[in-house]
Amino acid sequence: MSTTFIVGFVLACFVPPLILSAVATGLMRRWAAKLGLVDQPGDRTVHTEPTPLGGGIGIWLGVIAPLAVAQLGVVLLAGSEERQAMLPAEIGVDWQEVLARSGQLWAVLLGGTLLAAMGLLDDLKSLSWKLRLLVQFCLAVAVVAGGTTATVFVELPYVGMALTVLWILVLVNAFNFLDNMDGLSSGVALIAAVMFAAVLLTSTGQPRWLVGGVLLVLAGSVAGFLVFHNWPPAKIFMGDAGSCFLGWMLACLTVMGTFYEENFASRHVILAPLCVLAVPLYDFCSVVIIRLREGRSPFQPDKKHFSHRLVELGLRPRNAVLTIHLATLTTGIGALLLYRVKSWTGAGLIVTLVGCVLAIMAILETAGRNGKALKE
Repeated sequence: MSTTFIVGFVLACFVPPLILSAVATGLMRRWAAKLGLVDQPGDRTVHTEPTPLGGGIGIWLGVIAPLAVAQLGVVLLAGSEERQAMLPAEIGVDWQEVLARSGQLWAVLLGGTLLAAMGLLDDLKSLSWKLRLLVQFCLAVAVVAGGTTATVFVELPYVGMALTVLWILVLVNAFNFLDNMDGLSSGVALIAAVMFAAVLLTSTGQPRWLVGGVLLVLAGSVAGFLVFHNWPPAKIFMGDAGSCFLGWMLACLTVMGTFYEENFASRHVILAPLCVLAVPLYDFCSVVIIRLREGRSPFQPDKKHFSHRLVELGLRPRNAVLTIHLATLTTGIGALLLYRVKSWTGAGLIVTLVGCVLAIMAILETAGRNGKALKE
């Protein structure tokens, strides 16, 4: 596979959604107030000025529109051997297979669209967390029943299906929880999407063009939102429509992507998604534990998130966000390293390294908070 082709593929997947997302989000900034999509500052927020919501619509459009065009291209290619012959032979893609599997992809996109629509409604009217969780569960069950499921090397299919539903629910809410500071959730999603795409395009036996390409489209759309509109100080927030859509897409695409390939990699590579998403999972689990200890609902909004706890220790919000970005990048590199080791021993060392990163964060924030309490 030539470097020129790979670079061209990456740019073709990344740049159009970046531009489309940036433009669409810019339009949402103008229309948000008229639509009633404005986030007012309060006790549970960091921003001090009313800020438009609805950036998630720009992210959604930046993903859906390019993929719709790509779908049309696949249909045209699959139906004509002459058009296929015009492409470089090194691609080695079975277009009929891609066309068949695109149905699964659009089922995932439909679920993400419904979830984004519910998130947008929640941004407008603040829905009950029980209703939101029920809808998330139903959509997760539906997409898993449609074939988007992980086996996790267990012969009983229902085990893999149950774990896949749980994985989707946790990631959707993890990215929703993470959307509490300017550029935080979008930055982590961008890093995660790029890491997953890098794994699927460079580290498996054969490049996974379909899922890897969709991940690059997702990364481009998030980049357009983050770089032009959401980098601190944010000019617009993605809202629940964006955070739930990102969590859904990353959860489903990691299941659709084949991280393990027989005769190429050991089974330890299935740990790659856990490494890439270790930091948002740490934030989600720690927040849930804190809220349950205080006798509150795990879905009750507050300022107990990891980013808030870093700010309490004296970091500026922007530095807290950058700290979490760097930690995510560090654990994501661990996922890439999983494909460079051939045994569970080597994989164990990488997982231990990721665990140490999380432990360092936990120790530093706990020690810092205790020290601050003693001074007071």
